[in-house]
Amino acid sequence: MEDRFQVGVISSTHGIRGEVKVFPTTDDVKRFRKNIQLILDTGNIQQPVRVENVKFFKQFVILKLEGFHSINDVEKYKGHSLYVTRDNAVELGEDEYFVADLLGMEVTEEDGTHLGVLKDVIETGANDVYVISLPDGGELLLPAIRDCILSVDVEGNRMKVHVMEGLRG
Repeated sequence: MEDRFQVGVISSTHGIRGEVKVFPTTDDVKRFRKNIQLILDTGNIQQPVRVENVKFFKQFVILKLEGFHSINDVEKYKGHSLYVTRDNAVELGEDEYFVADLLGMEVTEEDGTHLGVLKDVIETGANDVYVISLPDGGELLLPAIRDCILSVDVEGNRMKVHVMEGLRG
């Protein structure tokens, strides 16, 4: 299981007082709030940073991080990712999972037959779609609905599914 989750990518600086414009990679942009602890991945190190102030602008989040006071302090971080630890992650409801925990999961059919490995999650308006990499090199697109997803064992890295008629290529 992942112990940290990406929540955004610094896209540019904002103004001259050390603010950064962040493209959110999380479902819930409200997770960006004053005093939340983030991890700035600089490529070489993971630097803990605390949010001093938050503003929302179009699809971006403008963050003022403690200890960064000028454009020169933050300019070098453009393109770098921001993460939260599992402890600071949003609370999940029943039958909700972090995408990072699902990726790489072994997928079996209801009779125990190995189907493949979950390699991607496509977010659609109605429901997510799981992309399963098949042993023959192909892919199976499986809707993340109760009729298809029978069980998910995050600790065991396993998922049991029912492939509805017409979904196989």
